[in-house]
Amino acid sequence: MGDRWHVEVDRSVCIGSAQCVHHAPDGFRLDTGRQSHPADPDTDANEKILQAAESCPVEAIMITMLGSGEPVFPPEE
Repeated sequence: MGDRWHVEVDRSVCIGSAQCVHHAPDGFRLDTGRQSHPADPDTDANEKILQAAESCPVEAIMITMLGSGEPVFPPEE
């Protein structure tokens, strides 16, 4: 079995650019206020979710390893 991730969106930072939905349409949804949220916060590691996080213009998306909490994105400095 592959890695599993926990995905969070900091809604106080999200500006509703919808880049996450563009890159990972199955991974993110915009609510009526155009705020992003993960379709499933606990998901299998996948390139589209990572691309979505990397494409967010305000870095509102955080990905950690499910279980350990080790950061996937943004990477630790």
